[in-house]
Amino acid sequence: MTASPEIMGVCPPEFAAVKDAFAANFVDAPEGLNEQGARFSVCVGGETVVDLWGGWADAARTVPYDQRTLTPVFSTGKAVMALLIATCVERGLLDYEATVASYWPVFGQAGKDGITVGQMMSHQAGLPGFDTPEDPAIWFDREAALARLCAQAPMWAPGTASGYSPIVIGYLAGELFRLVDGRTMGTALREDFPGLDLWIGLPEAEHERVAQMRKPSKATDLGGVDPIKTAAFLDKGSSPGGRGSAEWRMIEIPSANMHATAADLARIMGLLANGGTFEGRSVLSAETLAQATRERIRGRDKVLPFDMGWAAGFTRNDLLKIFGPDTNAVGHCGWGGSTAFADASNGVSAAYVMTRQSPHLIGDPRAQRLIGALYSAL
Repeated sequence: MTASPEIMGVCPPEFAAVKDAFAANFVDAPEGLNEQGARFSVCVGGETVVDLWGGWADAARTVPYDQRTLTPVFSTGKAVMALLIATCVERGLLDYEATVASYWPVFGQAGKDGITVGQMMSHQAGLPGFDTPEDPAIWFDREAALARLCAQAPMWAPGTASGYSPIVIGYLAGELFRLVDGRTMGTALREDFPGLDLWIGLPEAEHERVAQMRKPSKATDLGGVDPIKTAAFLDKGSSPGGRGSAEWRMIEIPSANMHATAADLARIMGLLANGGTFEGRSVLSAETLAQATRERIRGRDKVLPFDMGWAAGFTRNDLLKIFGPDTNAVGHCGWGGSTAFADASNGVSAAYVMTRQSPHLIGDPRAQRLIGALYSAL
């Protein structure tokens, strides 16, 4: 058996089971998904109580994974995207029940004029991806991608079902935010939450801190394949490509290319766990928090092979039970296993990031081991 690397960070004795689970993930992880580099952070009442890291940031195992390491968290960044939309609701710039077209008229083409902001954010708009194949380079041209999406008809009747949108939702939410706020989401994240090591669009000067990812050893199981799932995940143009990783890191894709530390993901998710407050300041009122996190659709998702409950951009826990025991917890998972969640019943927020990716769409077994150990210690 490979020896566990030295585990660094903070872990009080009462959370010893969490540290044991974190170390075990390097040597006897469920399904053989032994980690290469990882970090797990927990906040209770807005204060960091556990922050563990270890392993290697590069595939050659020459660069230690440390406090400065940034990890691509892919769709886990959707939780931050949803928070930023909620701040617009709080400021009266957006209303979840208003139509997207009332803020962005061109979006209302091709039968999309009745789609509300809440429906769009809960993946009910019928836009999981492009309905016909596209050059993957289109994603690097924001205006071209948006024009294509605005002209596209929904792939099912909006409001009747959810169909997870891996990439598209970030372009739609990002543009809606820009139209009503005047800034991009990446700029707003830096300005409104200064000091957090969370990036939507990563400047080139920060690229040397990014961990190398080890891709899953097998394909993700989407269940039966149909045109909707193909548009979301399988067409050549379903995700950005053709420009290289450096340019991909630098563009802003709020749904897919966040680079983050687990510690600061846990901190910002604490906003949802602690009544809308962040480090002593009120960001979201109780009313906005309730609107952002309430269930807006539930049932079999048309893209993900799960029964899902969606809030306004957040995955709800009651059907999946991947964010601890509280059925009202909310969060999001990212490609390969990262996750971040908030549990308001216990004032807990946590995040897990890693470099060894698994094929699990949600509920990575390594994260589940850590979350289980966390709640056994609370």
